[in-house]
Amino acid sequence: MNLTKTLRQQGYDLIDGPVRNHKLLQLWLKSPYNEVQLYYAHLSHAFESKVPLTALESAALSIDAAATNEYSFHIGISLLEEILNALHFNTFEISSKIKSGKKVTIAYTDAITREVPIGEIQNYLATSDFKHANKRLLKNANRNNILIIHGVLFAKNLVVTIDTDFKVASDWIADLNQIAEGKLDFEIAAENKLKMVSRGHHYFPIAIKADRIDFDKGHFNNTKLITDNRRFF
Repeated sequence: MNLTKTLRQQGYDLIDGPVRNHKLLQLWLKSPYNEVQLYYAHLSHAFESKVPLTALESAALSIDAAATNEYSFHIGISLLEEILNALHFNTFEISSKIKSGKKVTIAYTDAITREVPIGEIQNYLATSDFKHANKRLLKNANRNNILIIHGVLFAKNLVVTIDTDFKVASDWIADLNQIAEGKLDFEIAAENKLKMVSRGHHYFPIAIKADRIDFDKGHFNNTKLITDNRRFF
């Protein structure tokens, strides 16, 4: 089961980069030819309305170790190091200890989703005003540059399988575990396979569902899901 494809079928987009500060109802700015950037920490910091917003929590989209993304070795190791740095598991550089191999498979376990119903957000915006007079906010709203996160997929554990091009030795595994200082668990998955698991105590975001806010001359029109066909995070 392909992790990226499974998430996109549900409107979610996997977070690729090292930034992991995504939260519900954040506003992000995505203007043409520019990188996406955090705009407002919460919808209510830019817009005000009397419509209540409800965050719902549920078991997450059947995301478990069976849903994986497979990468070529050096691409996978590079991505893994970014993820470990973002999760503060950067005890050591994986690339300095595992220098060659065939492929890297990444999965997540112990996952939940938190979502705010998009209908509530649309009602909120339809009855809203700006928090303060703000010409820049109006300009970005009218140009449809503002994205809102209304769903976040969280996980506790990162599960990685590395297909090496050598036989994995038990004493090498012991050395890796010693260096990892209990933050990561390494074990032999097969003769040429190394398995690594991060035993997290806290949930971290791995994917988001976001909508583009559609304004026309100062009036809210609608929202449009963007994570099912275009990557922004």
